[in-house]
Amino acid sequence: MATDWLKILDEEIRAGNKMRKIVPKMLSDPDITLEQVKALFSELEKQAEFVEKLKAALEGMGHDFPVVDKATALETRYADLAASAAEKLKEMRQ
Repeated sequence: MATDWLKILDEEIRAGNKMRKIVPKMLSDPDITLEQVKALFSELEKQAEFVEKLKAALEGMGHDFPVVDKATALETRYADLAASAAEKLKEMRQ
């Protein structure tokens, strides 16, 4: 049975969309600690790195553009979220 990468990536993009709503709320919470922001950044960075590797693997397996494009969109989403957490870390350390 073939893996339905479009379906899997659509589900992951939906999860990424939820994160895109949740992360800014978390980062704007005045009670968030430096340790919490560090942990959030670390997890978002891991997710972005995982999706980057997944995208490379999908490209290597010769998947069509729609699959690779969705993986690219997902990678960008997590990289952007990680960047927002990194910005909050920088702000908190000043």
